[in-house]
Amino acid sequence: MTGEAAARVSLAGEGESSVATGVAVLDHLLAELADTGGFELRLEIAPAEPEAEVGAAGAALGEAFAPLLTSAAAPGRGMGVVPADEALAMVVVEASGRPLVMSNADLTSTRAGGLQTDLAAAFLDGLAEAAGLTIHVRLIEGEDSQHVLSAIFKALGAALADACAEA
Repeated sequence: MTGEAAARVSLAGEGESSVATGVAVLDHLLAELADTGGFELRLEIAPAEPEAEVGAAGAALGEAFAPLLTSAAAPGRGMGVVPADEALAMVVVEASGRPLVMSNADLTSTRAGGLQTDLAAAFLDGLAEAAGLTIHVRLIEGEDSQHVLSAIFKALGAALADACAEA
């Protein structure tokens, strides 16, 4: 069973973000993503299995970003390089229409939020598919898995904001 999801993104960033995925660590990471990107995010997921909720959150965010990434005024590609304590991540996105995630960060052994899957990979796969994004994630430095996840999501927020910025 997959969770029903609804997301709305405002690039103006005029208010607080509200994220309710049912996975506390993902809620925190998405709030950091929105804060770093300077946009407002409203995201709500109907209760389901936590692993399904992560993928549904990525897909909902991708659907919300798709029209912003492909607007005539948006470059459709962007980059973010952001630290989180000892971790440093770079994320590059392109609205290519060919969903793909390439990453050198292997978090399969990390049980963030008690999940049995790699939270970042599951989220990014859903995002890439729904938005037609090519996403490259490079973990430059990082030991603590919480800091690594935070750096990746914050860099993703910066990259998405860059890709949607009006020229």
